[in-house]
Amino acid sequence: MLKTALSLVMLCGLASAALADGSCKSVAADKKLAGAAMNSFMKKCQNDARTTCDTTAASKKLAGAAKTSFTKKCVNDATGT
Repeated sequence: MLKTALSLVMLCGLASAALADGSCKSVAADKKLAGAAMNSFMKKCQNDARTTCDTTAASKKLAGAAKTSFTKKCVNDATGT
């Protein structure tokens, strides 16, 4: 239980640190990424956002359509799409 809680805290910390500066698009623009580097960064950033959003949805005990809607909006907000 403690190991799981610690893992969640670390995961949330890493994802929020990556997104603390703004959306994935704005961070990629700040880093002046293009081409394959941008694609790779965006894919990783979206996956991190999805993981964080899924964790948040689970902590809010959301299920079904509510979870899907929450996760979709959360990921879109985090990625800037």
